[in-house]
Amino acid sequence: MSSNFSVTPWEVKGKVDYDKLIVQFGTQKITPELKERIKKITGDLHVMLRRDVFFSHRDLDLVLKDYEEGKGFFLYTGRAPSLGMHIGHLVPFIFTRWLQEKFKVNLYIEITDDEKFMRNPELTLEQTRQFAYDNILDIIAVGFDPDRTFIFQDTEYIRNMYPLATKIAKKLTFSEVRATFGLENSSNIGIIFYPALQIAPTMFEKKRCLIPAGIDQDPYWRLQRDIAESLGYYKAAQIHSKFLPPLTGPEGKMSSSIPESAIYLTDDPKTVERKIMKYAFSGGQPTIELHRKYGGNPEIDVSFQWLYMFFEEDDNKIKKIEEDYRSGKMLTGELKQILIDKLNKFLEEHRAKREEAKELVNTFKYEGKLAKEMWNKIHE
Repeated sequence: MSSNFSVTPWEVKGKVDYDKLIVQFGTQKITPELKERIKKITGDLHVMLRRDVFFSHRDLDLVLKDYEEGKGFFLYTGRAPSLGMHIGHLVPFIFTRWLQEKFKVNLYIEITDDEKFMRNPELTLEQTRQFAYDNILDIIAVGFDPDRTFIFQDTEYIRNMYPLATKIAKKLTFSEVRATFGLENSSNIGIIFYPALQIAPTMFEKKRCLIPAGIDQDPYWRLQRDIAESLGYYKAAQIHSKFLPPLTGPEGKMSSSIPESAIYLTDDPKTVERKIMKYAFSGGQPTIELHRKYGGNPEIDVSFQWLYMFFEEDDNKIKKIEEDYRSGKMLTGELKQILIDKLNKFLEEHRAKREEAKELVNTFKYEGKLAKEMWNKIHE
């Protein structure tokens, strides 16, 4: 396998070697022992933990220790809103929901409509605010606890966060921020200050914060870990996921800007079928005869990878699919059809929940138990 890959918060290139990435980023692998500790508390393991989709961490052992000792912890994740969310965007949210459900902890979801506006010259603030509303519906549809979840937009919640953000900003040097975020002399000053706002929610409680996210987001939290203790808070802990590969092949990650690489949450059944049949990279042979003789390679087959990472939770079923595909008993078209059926069922359920979410936006943003507490609190 080629080792020519790169992972930054802005792009992923090549076929990622996750073991090498752990070494490069200085994170820790989630060990079988750590999984056993989680299973002892939760009673079971989420499919994404069982199958190493969430594979790396910082201080997850300390989070579990705090929980076991009764100190507790809280969750934090977020989203830079975009015109449309795709399946890959849901991975951290679905896993976060499971963590919240099992550990019964508070969750803060930051919607960075300000950053999206500042980073994209062609977007207006009104557009990023509209994106935020649409994305919030998709996030609520995942099924978070309305009493323990606070979803906030930076442009609305800034007054409450600003005192804390200024303390954080004073601890960060321009050179550190420039190096971490790849800033140029031509970068606007809003982007220079923005990291202070992204760090602020890690200090919303005097407990350890656990951030579930793609491993490409890890550099954001190194700055937090450098300054947290000097402000009287814990270093943020993280649990990192691999990337759901794009439809077009096992390299890189899904992108909103490349429609053929992604399945959007708004794609109808016919669009899903067309995209999978046309674009989903195959590990099969060029002809049926050769496939029956030599079999397929599930390791590079995107349909299999999506089923393995996300859409087929039954371990016996996924094992049987893998065996049948490797042996040539199952053809690529049949494998794709399994994914199409699973995807369309998932999306149909998601869209129904998204409709219901329209009635819940105010609960999660302003009127729920945690939301009310947060609006009454100025973070000093």
